[in-house]
Amino acid sequence: MTPPPLSKVPWTSVLLLAALGAGTVRARRRLRAIPVLPVTPPAAAGVPRAAGWRLLTTRGVEPDPATFLAACAFAEREGLRVLDLLPADLPAERALGLLRLVDPARYRQDRLAAGRGAGFALLVTEEVLDRAGVDPGGPRRDPAELLALTRRLKEYAADATGLAVAPGLRCGAAGEPGGYARAAELRAQGLPPGALAAAQLGGLALLAGVAVRQGRWGAAAAGLYWLQPYLVLGGPGSPLRPAGLGRATAARPVRSLGAGLRTAAAAGRDPAPDHAAEAARAAAYREDLASGTGRFLEPRRTDCPWCGSGRLTVRVRVSDLLQGKPGRFTLERCEDCRHVFQNPRLSPEGLEFYYRDFYDGRGGEGAGTVFGRLGAAYRGRAEMLVPHADPASWLDVGTGHGHFCNAARDVWPLTRFDGLDMGEGVREAERRGWVETGYLGQFPEFASKLAGRYEVVSMYHYLEHTREPLAELDAAATVLAPGGFLAIELPDPQSRMARLLGPFWLPWFQPQHQHLMPAANLREALADRGFTVVAEEHGPAHQGNDFFGAVALAATRLAPDPDRPWGPGPTPRARLLGHAVRVAALPCFAAAAVLDTLRTAAARRTDGGNAYRMLARKDTR
Repeated sequence: MTPPPLSKVPWTSVLLLAALGAGTVRARRRLRAIPVLPVTPPAAAGVPRAAGWRLLTTRGVEPDPATFLAACAFAEREGLRVLDLLPADLPAERALGLLRLVDPARYRQDRLAAGRGAGFALLVTEEVLDRAGVDPGGPRRDPAELLALTRRLKEYAADATGLAVAPGLRCGAAGEPGGYARAAELRAQGLPPGALAAAQLGGLALLAGVAVRQGRWGAAAAGLYWLQPYLVLGGPGSPLRPAGLGRATAARPVRSLGAGLRTAAAAGRDPAPDHAAEAARAAAYREDLASGTGRFLEPRRTDCPWCGSGRLTVRVRVSDLLQGKPGRFTLERCEDCRHVFQNPRLSPEGLEFYYRDFYDGRGGEGAGTVFGRLGAAYRGRAEMLVPHADPASWLDVGTGHGHFCNAARDVWPLTRFDGLDMGEGVREAERRGWVETGYLGQFPEFASKLAGRYEVVSMYHYLEHTREPLAELDAAATVLAPGGFLAIELPDPQSRMARLLGPFWLPWFQPQHQHLMPAANLREALADRGFTVVAEEHGPAHQGNDFFGAVALAATRLAPDPDRPWGPGPTPRARLLGHAVRVAALPCFAAAAVLDTLRTAAARRTDGGNAYRMLARKDTR
């Protein structure tokens, strides 16, 4: 039989069928990887110890003593401090959603993975609850609250959090959320309910279209989606036995359509904000802006802060595209040494104003989510030291909440990691155990106190934020022991994308970035301070966000967040404009993601990108 020409192949159906097939196989494999608690606790070693453990459950879920003791015994045997228990009758769609988010084989080892679970029963050590400041008492929580708590507690037990099926646990009627409850649960997991509901409805429409228009291939794709719950969760050997699996499978298209519509409707109704806190924040911003933004900038300088040359040209002028706060900022370039710097630069008052609610407060959760997704970059930074050192002590300057230190323990498990930062996040990093000691303040202020104490000092995307980068390098030279290493990563102002994207090049990052140094300048400054550069990387340091970041900045400029407390206040027109821009930007984001993938591959191959890393050894003489 002659195969149809390529132009006649229903590629949409074929691709959908392949994606659904791969997803089904992956979900079934992940399900089999989830451990199952014994029905009764092991008795060989006597009665399992329950002291030091607390079991947090949602309303309507009542674990029996055998389940509790079996969970305690399992957690102690596996070295876990947080254990999410999956009810045996977990509803099919909840189970499939969890299996899309979590790979049980990697979940525990991934120190940066977001905490995930079913949201019905959570076993936690009292020590973790105490460090996280969580009161285990009080009224029963709903699933959204328990999901948010699971996400938080994973941060305090980064490599000691797991999942297990509890055969004796039942969720019953509590397992089927309504539209608003489902939207709340998605938000609790850091997922956007509106976008996910739109994707779900769009996927259903696509499946219906191919089923009608693309013959047996389209019908096969729609049929595979229809049967997926039973193919994953049914049959012998499945550790989960959702109640009414057959009915849920048969009614899946209708149920999915209804769930998507209800979630989309609920997503538009934001949860009730803390009005008192929002009002106080808005009042503080109004007071700050009452006198204008002039005091947030120092007088413009007429010479280069790096080499002293007076040959300066404007590189880019841009407003605050990150948060939409008022103000306009200029980056100038020295025509002699090519150093790029903010001119005029922010004053100390300006730094406080423009950093506020970005890494903490209103923007803290979003920033934490972004930093939590940089695991590959963190590992690359840590592995750069492998050929050169085996450090016992490491100080990460500008550590934020300590994400790098947490991830780097996979490469350097015996190294003591300390962190330093100006923000309160460094204290949280200490409580989480991501750093041993957190120093709060300016690095140069600690230099004499920490002189000669560390074998490695790292500054990853830190120097560009500082007012006096050369003073920061002096401090690093003081803190390092002879023969120690200084690791630095910076945006590369000579990147081709900086010229192509202009003010929408994300690494300009105005108004936060004060200085952007070409690699040659940094090498010279290190040599002047007694360092020898032993390694330099450009392609591996590339951050694949040039085009995606440009779309995000453009969208923010066109439609700033109407609820921002420094803005004029929300109006129906502003909200409508925001929705319209977000919808229009979706295909732009998709295209940008493709372009960034291609750009990243090219950067790796040509060893050129939007950032660079440098490793320098402090000379012993």
